[in-house]
Amino acid sequence: MNYQSTSDEKLVIALLGDDNHAFREIYQRYCKKMLVMGLSKVDDHDVVEGMVQDVFLKLWERRNLLRIDNLEAYLISSVKYACINHIKSAMVHEKYVNYAHAGIPDAFCSADEQLNVEELMLNIEERLRQFPERAQLIFRLHKLEYKSTKEISFQIKMPQRTVEHHLALVVKALRSYFKDYL
Repeated sequence: MNYQSTSDEKLVIALLGDDNHAFREIYQRYCKKMLVMGLSKVDDHDVVEGMVQDVFLKLWERRNLLRIDNLEAYLISSVKYACINHIKSAMVHEKYVNYAHAGIPDAFCSADEQLNVEELMLNIEERLRQFPERAQLIFRLHKLEYKSTKEISFQIKMPQRTVEHHLALVVKALRSYFKDYL
């Protein structure tokens, strides 16, 4: 079958039938558009290329679960959200690194406040290490990378309710442990 002249709707239907040729056509049709859109938000070709690959990987892995009405809008939106998550993650990571490792005093913090922040970050890390590895990962993905419980659930292949349960336990324990800091 010649997929080059096939409509997006028929490609999606073929994709639901595990047709890897339809997937290849979708990739060829939209990969460049997705790269251009991503590069307009994130100025790192390798990062954007990775995001686009992740979108296509998720499309293939979840092809039987997805309900796609407009393929192009779905793909472009997926890249846009990946860019937003990347930017948020980079901002949080930068803040976290500055507080936890660099010891660079913030212009708006006194030396005592900076020491308190550094001490708090170290205590959080120490306390977090006492939790099971999965619980640590869930907490970091949710609080430091701003991933939703649904995204985390898919990423670590764990039911969403289980992810929510682990997150709630960690947050509750940390709140109780750090109530003096608040």
